[in-house]
Amino acid sequence: MAGTSLLTLLDDIATILDDIAVMSKVAAKKTAGVLGDDLALNAEQVTGVKAERELPVVWAVFKGSLLNKIILVPAAMLISVFIPWLITPLLMLGGSFLCFEGFEKVVHKWLHSDTQQSEEHQARLQNLAQTDADMVTFETKKIKGAIRTDFILSAEIITITLGAVAAAAFTTQVAVLCVIALGMTIGVYGLVAGIVKIDDAGLYLSNSKFKFQQSFGRALLVAAPLLMKFLSVAGTLAMFLVGGGILVHSIPALHHLTESAATWAGSLGSLNQMLEFLVPTGINFIAGVVVGGILVALFQVAQRLRSSGQSR
Repeated sequence: MAGTSLLTLLDDIATILDDIAVMSKVAAKKTAGVLGDDLALNAEQVTGVKAERELPVVWAVFKGSLLNKIILVPAAMLISVFIPWLITPLLMLGGSFLCFEGFEKVVHKWLHSDTQQSEEHQARLQNLAQTDADMVTFETKKIKGAIRTDFILSAEIITITLGAVAAAAFTTQVAVLCVIALGMTIGVYGLVAGIVKIDDAGLYLSNSKFKFQQSFGRALLVAAPLLMKFLSVAGTLAMFLVGGGILVHSIPALHHLTESAATWAGSLGSLNQMLEFLVPTGINFIAGVVVGGILVALFQVAQRLRSSGQSR
């Protein structure tokens, strides 16, 4: 009997671990868009920081991100237990924020004058020439700003994960949230640390006495800014796809429309499988752009009304 009970216990544990692994994979896919944006934004946070201070800044933000997760995971579980109906509104709020931020990034150069952009560029250049005392203040502001940004994106990751595992048992929800929170934090800031040091690695290798290493180093120096640009573009696209997807799936009419469109696309010709994927993806993207545009327009109107009110 004891042996049978032990085998049953081990089987239950294996089942639970399998559920956690499967749900963690599903949650990771759903949060991939936010992860891409998180990676791009955090890689950009070290802009203007001296090369020897890049990793300490990344480490400081990493610790702040862990603290954010320590706050957010218990808060998410409290919501799941006591007010589960709030999960969908929070998802929609987070999805709307992603659409807004994505659209704002796209139209940033048109929303801000050339003078403002020139002043921002000059400010970044001046930061590199600051004294040690000034750099400490500058880094502190950078770190605090990065941690605030991380809190918003982390809240979105946790909320999306919670929505993905809402029907699971309480212990499974806790385990999946912890796996996603820790895995995403380590993954994002590990990659950020590597990305910000690509140019340093390229410079080091380009000064090598071996031709192959010199060529590889020069390639890294060329690739570093291109990678940052790619991450920025990919992160923006992902914001529209993820944000639009959350909103589409949260609104029954749009959700049914997307399913019908996907079914119709799947019945067409030899490219049915590709179309069955592209059509709902396109609907999510269009929804994200439209919602983002509306929110940015409303925000601009509100800002102008407030400015006109203050000037009177």
